[in-house]
Parts: sequence; structure tokens; C-alpha cells
Amino acid sequence: MSNLVPVLIDAFSVGGLYALTALGIGLIFSVMRLANFAHAEFVTVPAYALFVLSAQPTVMAISAAVLVAVVLSLATERAAFRPLRGIDPATMLIASFTVSMFLQRLLVFAFDSRLKPVDPLAFLSGSVPLFGVSVNLLKLTTVITCLVLLVALTLFLKYTRFGLEMRAAAEDFTMSRLLGVRANRVIATAFVLSALLAAVVAVLFSAQTGFVQPRFGLQIVIIAFVATVIGGLGNLLGAAVGGFLVGVVATLLQTYLPPDLRPFREAFLFLIVIVVLLFRPQGLFPARGLKERI
Repeated sequence: MSNLVPVLIDAFSVGGLYALTALGIGLIFSVMRLANFAHAEFVTVPAYALFVLSAQPTVMAISAAVLVAVVLSLATERAAFRPLRGIDPATMLIASFTVSMFLQRLLVFAFDSRLKPVDPLAFLSGSVPLFGVSVNLLKLTTVITCLVLLVALTLFLKYTRFGLEMRAAAEDFTMSRLLGVRANRVIATAFVLSALLAAVVAVLFSAQTGFVQPRFGLQIVIIAFVATVIGGLGNLLGAAVGGFLVGVVATLLQTYLPPDLRPFREAFLFLIVIVVLLFRPQGLFPARGLKERI
């Protein structure tokens, strides 16, 4: 038990970050059928905001990072994706790559490519006793935050008007528009929620790594895309479950693999992913209504 509890907390903290990232990706995919690779920059740019405002009070820096994420997300949707809505999905995918590369190069131009120190949650650097063992406070906070956000998002989607409209759009976008759902409002709401989740990931992930650089969000987003595919494209529950599964498996592999094999953790992880998709190519929780959006 003394060894298992810290490992499980670590596993679920990593899984929670992947789950929130996968949900941010899944929200956009569910209403637009867009695999938004620019989501990596929705994580990276708020982390740079935390670096710039590192001398300010923590609440102010985090609030500014959230605001930056929301503004960037809405600006991206309005300038890059809305004019292309309704055309070939491959063009939309290329547009997301273009936005991602543009923002990466912009960050390199503004801050160069070197690591920048950032620690927005330094006050959580200690440990707390849990089940008779010492547990890292930051990782425990990450687990709790992720669970609270997952519950809050579930309640939002089930019991608010905007949430119901998003669920209707995810099922059948064309029919929902005929019934009075405004496409621009639904898509903008999805981008705002995606940005909020990305900002939370930026805060928690930067606190765990202690640095930010132009490709800061890329690795976590790539793994989150894998989690989204495992869970089922277009299914938000599947995205969350897939994120937790990938995070837990990755952490357990890092902990229990022999030291000589640990550098190949990702290879083992992707091998497990391949096996899962061989038996469930549509994901663990396939989404309904996967028709192309028009």
C-alpha cells in the first residue's frame, strides 16, 4: 500500500491531464468533425502567459492565462475555421496544422526556443499524508481538479441550454440547425470550453514540468489524440475514459518496466493502442451521428 498509493495518484494525475486535453479536442470534433491540431497551442500560449506574468499574484496570472486561451481560441475559430466551414474536411485539417505552425513560429520569434522557467503553483510543492503515506500535494490537486471539471462539464452538457444544443449538434448538426440551433453560437461555445480546459491543463502541466517552450503542448496533445481515438471519436465520455486509460497505463509502464526498457515506454504504449484498435477500430465508445457537417 505504501508504494501503490503514490503510484496511483501519479497515474491518475497524468491520466486526468490527458483526459482534459482529450475532452478539449473532442468538444471541437463533436460539433465540427475537426481534428484541431492547433489545440497544442491553446495549451502552450497560456503557459507563456503564466511565464510573462510570473511576478504577479497567482490568481491574476492564472486568470490572465485563461483569458488569453479563450481569446486565442475564439480568434482562431473566427479567422481560420469559420471561413472554411462546410468545405472539404481535409482543408480544415490543413488549416489547423497551419494555425499550429504559425503560432509555434510566433512564440519562437517572441521568446526564442529555449526553456523558460514557470511555476504557477509553487505553494503546492509539499506533501500531505494519505492512507498513511506521503502524497505529492500538486498531483493530488491535479486529480481533484480534473475530477471536478469532468463532473462540471457533464452537468453543463446535460442541464444547460448551451449544453443541450451542443449535444444535439453532435448527434445531427443539420437537423439541429433546422430546429433553431444557431451554428455559430454552438461552435463558439465549443471553442470556449475547449480553451478553458486547455488553460487548466497549461496551469497544471507547467506546474508539474516547471518550464515552458514553443512545443510545450505538442506531446500531451499527441497522446490526447491517441486517447480520443481509443475512447471513440466524437464521444466525450470516450475521450475522458481514453485519456485516463492512456495516462494510467503510461505511468504504470514507467514505474514497473525494467530500467533498461523504460526509454521505450511510448513504444509499449502504442503497441497496446494498436492491439485495442485491432479489436475495437471504432474505439471503446463509438459515437453516434458521425455524418459530415455541412
